[in-house]
Amino acid sequence: MIDRIVDLAADDGDAIEQELENTLRPKDFANYIGQERLKQNLKLAIAAAKKRGEPIDHVLLYGPPGLGKTTMATVIANEMGAQVRVTSGPAIERAGDLASLLTNLQDGDVLFIDEIHRLNRTVEETLYAAMEDFKLDIMLGKGPSARSLRLDLPQFTIIGATTRAGALAGPLRDRFGHIHRLEFYQPAEIQQIIERAADILDVKIKQEAAKELAKRARLTPRIANRLLKRVRDYADVNGDGIIDTTISDKALALLEIDELGLDPADRMLLVAIIDSYDGGPVGVETLAALTAEERSTIEDFIEPYLMQIGLLERTPRGRKVTAKTYTHLGKSQKGTNQSSLL
Repeated sequence: MIDRIVDLAADDGDAIEQELENTLRPKDFANYIGQERLKQNLKLAIAAAKKRGEPIDHVLLYGPPGLGKTTMATVIANEMGAQVRVTSGPAIERAGDLASLLTNLQDGDVLFIDEIHRLNRTVEETLYAAMEDFKLDIMLGKGPSARSLRLDLPQFTIIGATTRAGALAGPLRDRFGHIHRLEFYQPAEIQQIIERAADILDVKIKQEAAKELAKRARLTPRIANRLLKRVRDYADVNGDGIIDTTISDKALALLEIDELGLDPADRMLLVAIIDSYDGGPVGVETLAALTAEERSTIEDFIEPYLMQIGLLERTPRGRKVTAKTYTHLGKSQKGTNQSSLL
């Protein structure tokens, strides 16, 4: 398995690096770049909720990783003037864990649950009444002497985030009043994000260099910020700290990120389809075996971007590459290698 600078599931490093990542997150709609349609809908919902003096309805945010679901949850809480508590689906192992979280909330608080599709089924069922009626049913004791106790909960908002909305149980999904998908960003928006991050990090970057980084950031803010930090490192060591097109090109070449934002893992997948299966179609399980990647990694982290930019197609018979892929990789339609990018 290849270590990927564009791995959306990767941690950004130690606590200092994570704190740096948090400083790049916008805190309000005014500084949140992109997702204009989503922002417009949420601004209306927040204004209406504040006018009525109520918390905003529960919100479900879904879409590919790295597009700002966690950041949007924080922005919603800040715009509501509410405190936000952060957890994740796998972290809530038992109904008692959920009860502890919910009973410690105050009126108007926001509970953000990342990877909400990975909630334990028992926890999920406990959440139904909490979301709908603001009641919590807990069992006291065991066996014949067991009894149910219903507790009143404060008026709170749950914001759930997931990369796999289809994996949510129907009853849970139906309890969200707002369900929104985050879309891939436009290159111009990614360039604005890079320039904003550079300003926060006190990094000098030329406009053309920011534009070049934006082209290679896979339309994803998380990757854009990560590339900026790695190119900044290169500029500090091998230059005067100023990022221009020469520095950015050399740094990205060292990272093996090509002009479309593909890394070795992406190219390995595409080349495997071309060289071993004449461009496809080929099943995802076969591709996982060929590339030594997990099926979930291919489906969740590699394929979405390749499909977005028109290099890969999903068909009933499997995955296949497009004519654009042959051109980009410098290969003939028969799979004869003209120049290797690996």
